Amino acid sequence: MSVSERLWNETEERRSRDELQTGENFPVASRLLPARHRAHLLNVYGYARLVDDIGDEAPPGERAGLLDAVERDLDRVYAGARPELPAMRNLARTITGCGIPAEPFRRLLRANRQDQEVSRYTTFDDLLDYCTLSADPVGHIVLYVFGAATPDRLRLSDKVCTALQIIEHCQDVGEDRRNGRIYLPQDDLRRFGCAESDLDAAVTPTRLRGVVALQARRARELLDEGADLTVRLRGFARVAVAGYVAGGLAALAALDKNAYDVLGGPSRPRKPRLLLEWSRTLGRR
Repeated sequence: MSVSERLWNETEERRSRDELQTGENFPVASRLLPARHRAHLLNVYGYARLVDDIGDEAPPGERAGLLDAVERDLDRVYAGARPELPAMRNLARTITGCGIPAEPFRRLLRANRQDQEVSRYTTFDDLLDYCTLSADPVGHIVLYVFGAATPDRLRLSDKVCTALQIIEHCQDVGEDRRNGRIYLPQDDLRRFGCAESDLDAAVTPTRLRGVVALQARRARELLDEGADLTVRLRGFARVAVAGYVAGGLAALAALDKNAYDVLGGPSRPRKPRLLLEWSRTLGRR
């Protein structure tokens, strides 16, 4: 079995799990949504997951070639030809059915290529630039799925998606470190007196908790700004996006409850808190 086939099979296993919530802060494709929307969101998830898995799990020497193979398939989709990878065949139906442009998908590929070359970010602004490739495109794609991609909504979506990415970086400090990457800004680590060896501890040192708490506060500010997106949506688009916002809020609550000890154990949102935040977000006016 080739590397791409193995990664595809693992992606399909994730698709089959209940609401694809395993390892995610929010329901990727809630069962509250109609089947057509769920199918499109799962196809988008399959693409994003495959690209991320290539960037993180494929043998380092094969990653660039595998990402190139995905991009060639993306070219085939937009040329009206049949793609070779199963994930791309599923995605082709969504691209055609929802009229999604190619740029968001290409930016996700660029993010994973950047991950092969850049393992540290000096400032928070540098990290925000990375999020324009790794996170914001997903929100654009989701809005296209619901036929709701307008300039004002896309702008608010960027804030939500960037916030969710930063929250994930906070949760995954240890995992990212084991993969040779540090997404916490180097300036902040220095300001709090942290050494990179602090990221190898079994329990998060107090100084490192301060860095994580700072990123969480920044994420909360972005999420609060972007949450107005839900007010500008209607129907199932509002339900879905409210779920994503709620997942971020619930994850922030979990980080705070664990006192930002992201190395001592998982800081994942609990379902009751997620449902509470979802209800609150849907009630925004």
